[in-house]
Amino acid sequence: MSAFHYNVAFGLGSNLEGRLHNLREAAEKLAYYGFIIEKKSNVFETEPWGVADQPSFLNACVRTRIDKNLSPVKILKIIKKIESVMGRKKSFRYGPRIIDIDLLLIDYMVYENSFLAIPHKEIFNRAFVLYPLSEIFPHWTHPITGEKVSKTALKYPCPVRVVKL
Repeated sequence: MSAFHYNVAFGLGSNLEGRLHNLREAAEKLAYYGFIIEKKSNVFETEPWGVADQPSFLNACVRTRIDKNLSPVKILKIIKKIESVMGRKKSFRYGPRIIDIDLLLIDYMVYENSFLAIPHKEIFNRAFVLYPLSEIFPHWTHPITGEKVSKTALKYPCPVRVVKL
């Protein structure tokens, strides 16, 4: 791996209008914006998290590579633009959505400001992130806590695998 690139992992989720298509389209749009897709997880069907009274989600993760001149804030702006272009509307917290793209990690970077934390603060609290993330980054270890993603995933029941992304 070149020293001029970051490995970046994204979590993808959708529970509205053609869920699988939405996940695949989000991955395609990441590639369009220059993220080199290196690995895609299986897709998992999961119960809603945060607000129970809504349709089930499909969730997956993708591991990408991107030039190091792209800052975490710029990456966040790109994924917010993709969500908007795909039709994501402002809603209530944890509500239904056509697409949700979470910036989960950038290699072993630790970064935080008022609106972004890397690694994502909820990685180790959500089975719908842990299982697909452990498929694409099985040896990734949190740079502060030392928790290993594949080991922590085993603390939760495995969501139902649906299909490859």
